[in-house]
Amino acid sequence: MNHLKFLGTAGARFVVTRQLRSSGGMWLSLDETNVFIDPGPGALVRCLSSKPRLNPMDLDGIILTHRHIDHSNDINIMIEAMTNGGFKKKGRVFAPKDALEGDDPVILKYVRPQVDAIETLQEKKTYHLGNISFSTPLLHQHGVETYGLNITGKHTSISIISDTDYFDRLAPSYTGDILILNVVMLEDRSDITHLSLADAEKIITKNKPKRAILTHFGMNMIKAKPWEIAEQLSQKTGVQVLAARDGMDLDLDQVK
Repeated sequence: MNHLKFLGTAGARFVVTRQLRSSGGMWLSLDETNVFIDPGPGALVRCLSSKPRLNPMDLDGIILTHRHIDHSNDINIMIEAMTNGGFKKKGRVFAPKDALEGDDPVILKYVRPQVDAIETLQEKKTYHLGNISFSTPLLHQHGVETYGLNITGKHTSISIISDTDYFDRLAPSYTGDILILNVVMLEDRSDITHLSLADAEKIITKNKPKRAILTHFGMNMIKAKPWEIAEQLSQKTGVQVLAARDGMDLDLDQVK
């Protein structure tokens, strides 16, 4: 089955550090290719406690959209789990340059030889993993080097807008049939480089995807009941909008 499982829907430091929502990232199985996206705190535990259980050794690769801890905390243990503790060299890891270089890399040097390859993400570049491909259309506005993803399979296209401030080029850059948006803020704040609910509404209205999914919620979004917000957005935009839940498993073959 082609599916996308949300192993965490927490955004912003207070939701993550208090674990009001899990922060494990996403597991994508598409066209017999398995990839983990943004293994934040608890990613490994969420895989192993998932029903049905997700075996990290089944992964073909890991994608890190940026180095912030809520997205990258479990990257090293997930590499070790994917490679059976380093005893089975396999898999590809994709990450921005600043997650790999400098004085404070989040991907430790000792785990890097355990994988087949590590590829540096760059703006306007396409990558291949197993039977799928993905592109990083533009650099986000987020303080550290950050990219969203356009993932393409045989019959499925998924756009993931990772953490970023809103700017006009976002919507035309992410036109997948399934649109996933990290929506941390209920209301816009000029001092925080994350999408607000109003930003998400603008993007969904412009793009009209077959399905839009809100995730990566901050405290005020959680207090406002994301499932009710998604229902209201569905009525306003004419697009089926869902609010992701921890453990939610989206059947990609049912998105028409």
